[in-house]
Amino acid sequence: MINKADLHTHTTASDGMFRPEVNVKLAQDAGLSAIAITDHDTLSGIPEAIEAGKTYRIIVVPGVEISTAVEGKDIHILGYGISHDDQLLQSRLLSQRNIRHRRNDAILIRLAELGMTVSIEELEHAAGKAHTSGGSVGRPHIAQVLVDKGYAANIKDAFDRYLGEGKPANVSPPRITPLEAIGWIHEAGGKAIIAHPGIYNDDNLVLSLLDSGADGLEAFHSDHDAPSELRYEEWAMGRGKLVTGGSDFHGIKDGEAFHGSIGSRSVDIEIISRLLQK
Repeated sequence: MINKADLHTHTTASDGMFRPEVNVKLAQDAGLSAIAITDHDTLSGIPEAIEAGKTYRIIVVPGVEISTAVEGKDIHILGYGISHDDQLLQSRLLSQRNIRHRRNDAILIRLAELGMTVSIEELEHAAGKAHTSGGSVGRPHIAQVLVDKGYAANIKDAFDRYLGEGKPANVSPPRITPLEAIGWIHEAGGKAIIAHPGIYNDDNLVLSLLDSGADGLEAFHSDHDAPSELRYEEWAMGRGKLVTGGSDFHGIKDGEAFHGSIGSRSVDIEIISRLLQK
């Protein structure tokens, strides 16, 4: 085991392909000492992951990735060390998932207008899971249907051509602001981290959030190049903020991981004690 942690992974509790237990086992296979479960707008995968952590001797950090928006731009805020049975946060995240469902419906309408039909049944089949409480379906599942039906070469192609920001089937519904999400996380006893800042192409916004209440920055991410990672690390450290990192693993299809394989981005586990500090 190496003293490294992948602090950004998704499971079938949201739009990942594998159950929480599998993610934990993959962390062990990768030689990691710790993993965070950070599903979109839900905490439902955390209990299973914690139990798996006992089996595989992997530290499991409870987390969440909350969807927010600023002027139509999607911004994600990671929360760590939150109480995963916090009832107020649970109810707030339920409202977030309802927005996600409406967004999915709007995306399917956009795709149909573009000549690409995707049914709800096909979408649920792509999710590959029973919809347990707290689960949700997201854009990676829609992307998978586009691949399966020959509309896209792979998941990345589906996002690059149709589902990504500014693309013809992208929909940005009204959401809470990043500062509201930071407040939710703090009220639930957690630390709030700005996820994958390199995706937003808005350094001023990232710096503004970092100076307005966020506890840190996800410097290391599968979609960041080395110079960007160094810059983000310097931004956070220069402000006395936390520096985190993770693969943003969603699953593996035809040998290809989206966004990256578990352990492809990691940080020293010493950061975990600071993330869990109340």
